[in-house]
Amino acid sequence: MTGQIGCLHFEGRADRRWSIPAVQIGGLPIALINRADSAQLMVDAARRRRERELAPLIFSSANGQVISMSARQARVRELFLAADLIHADGMPLVFISRLFHRRPLPERVCTTDLFHDVARVAPARGARMFLLGATNEVIDAAAQRIRRLYPEVELAGHASGYLRRGGDEDRIVETINAAHPDILWLGLGVPAEQAFAVRNRSRLRVGLIKTSGGLFDYISGKNARAPDWMQRAGLEWAFRMYLEPHRLAGRYFATNPHALFLLLTRTTIGAQSVITDELETVR
Repeated sequence: MTGQIGCLHFEGRADRRWSIPAVQIGGLPIALINRADSAQLMVDAARRRRERELAPLIFSSANGQVISMSARQARVRELFLAADLIHADGMPLVFISRLFHRRPLPERVCTTDLFHDVARVAPARGARMFLLGATNEVIDAAAQRIRRLYPEVELAGHASGYLRRGGDEDRIVETINAAHPDILWLGLGVPAEQAFAVRNRSRLRVGLIKTSGGLFDYISGKNARAPDWMQRAGLEWAFRMYLEPHRLAGRYFATNPHALFLLLTRTTIGAQSVITDELETVR
């Protein structure tokens, strides 16, 4: 039996195999999936993989900064290609897809918004979550706010993301495994969070790892989101630069023109691939 749910295609209700089309945008394969389907996929796939003791999936996200970094640094590109799925966390990617593809990206899948979608779906499936990232103060505030907004969500635990390789990393992996979460939200920043996910994939007993950037800064209230009209226009970067000009102006002025060039020159017209669940990947 097959079923179609938005952009998400399931094959066989017994094992819930799934496949999602993807398009090359700016040199990376970006999933053709919307936020609602992404939330459902994350919860269902995470639960299924942890129950079957399969290695965790890694879901990541790309924006202009990621497109630029991946082109400049081969190691960063390798880390993103090691992910099982890459969301479009930037409106410029959506705009470019509308120019180059008959079937464009349905919408931006911003991790901060996606978290709330997942939090609404998770309780019905009994999916547990662990938060790793930010400072102790920020991650504590984020966890408190999540419990206040979504009292039915099972937060298995949370911890700061300021880790040293070796002892700290071994300790946090043991802590996460002992908490038995289905989804690990990993907010260490690019590319540290991708490297952590790939490096520890074989020993993390979770169903899915979602790299999350500055998610906890927003959930905790430390950082403010841009107005909706700026988000829709692809100008959230300008709002962030307005709030933190000294830290971000140089980065954006260097990254944005390069990212635009890559979006225009490394987006494959009409080409489409398929992302599928790898059931053979067993611990």
